Amino acid sequence: MIDPTRIRALVFDVFGTVVDWRASIAREVAQVADARGVAIDGGAFADAWRAGYQPAMRRVASGDRPWARLDVLHRENLETLLPRFGLDGLDEDERQQLNFAWHRLDPWPDSVAGLHRLKRRWPIATLSNGNVSLLVDLARHGGLPWDTVLSAELFEKYKPDLVVYRMAARLLGIADGELVLVAAHPSDLDAARDAGLMTAYVHRPLEYGHDQSAEQVAPDRFDWQARDFADLASQLGA
Repeated sequence: MIDPTRIRALVFDVFGTVVDWRASIAREVAQVADARGVAIDGGAFADAWRAGYQPAMRRVASGDRPWARLDVLHRENLETLLPRFGLDGLDEDERQQLNFAWHRLDPWPDSVAGLHRLKRRWPIATLSNGNVSLLVDLARHGGLPWDTVLSAELFEKYKPDLVVYRMAARLLGIADGELVLVAAHPSDLDAARDAGLMTAYVHRPLEYGHDQSAEQVAPDRFDWQARDFADLASQLGA
């Protein structure tokens, strides 16, 4: 295990790591559908919407389309889903409001208290593919105590591009090896490690609902592995 005294700051993946995107989106889309008198499986809609996330970012990364912030990619994916789920009758205001459900995702129960513990010892920030306005709204909605908001939008690159991780360290004024990425997604952490960062895996078994199991991670794959943010704070001595 790495000595925590090396740490100068921590950055956090947000979707799935800090906030429960699936339950939040499922709830909001179910409310919209109910108001329209449409029967819908909110969880299935949330899963389908999220399924378009990585392919949309890969098209940007490959140069198949120009840079676009995540709000735009979410809206494009939403437009393909509405007819599939019988919601193509939504007007523009309703579509915009539903798209901004991603700005209103609820934190996991341990997130706020755990972040406050870690913040007492180190600077903490987001490092998310979400755009800045989205991340600010999430912080205000959920009471997330970030010292600053770092977004892929600032670099016009999406994770797992190594530039995103290294530029986060530069913006915080520290070396790559003094920064920890905290995430629930092994692929994100693998890329951060390749960029020279320290890595902390937090297990979020309910990210995809009760019927889905999270990826199993070998005990020595990352520098720290924790059950939740409280456990991580304890391991780091915060």
